[in-house]
Amino acid sequence: MKSLQKYLPVILLGLLLFAGWHQEWWKGNNKKASSPITEKPVVTPSGRATGAIAEGTLNRQARLEYTRHAICRMECRHVTREEVQEILAEGRINPEKSNPNDQPCPTYALEGYSHEGQHLRIVFAPCDAQHAKVITCIDLEKDWSCSCE
Repeated sequence: MKSLQKYLPVILLGLLLFAGWHQEWWKGNNKKASSPITEKPVVTPSGRATGAIAEGTLNRQARLEYTRHAICRMECRHVTREEVQEILAEGRINPEKSNPNDQPCPTYALEGYSHEGQHLRIVFAPCDAQHAKVITCIDLEKDWSCSCE
């Protein structure tokens, strides 16, 4: 019994550290409370997106065109076209990294996790209701050394 009392603080500390690791408290990653990412906008049948940030057209089924820069970043970061499609379909808009007033087309930074677990930010520029350009691809958790021009 004395032995258990001796190790009780260590056991409790271990449980607390495990719970903290599970919730990632020390990184400040309380995804529900402090995330700057807005809710996924509602996309109407016409392709119009509603919501504070999504004033322009954001068709989640758009045909994608890739810039050379985006292709270079994707290759460097081991991101497939399928993963880009996943983020377009399921990602959430980060209003701090988006600019619906960009010219010639608005830009929307969508963030999410791919099926392989990569935390990605993909910047899309929808210039019309059926097409969107993929501008760049960023891995939010791992720094890759890329030399894209």
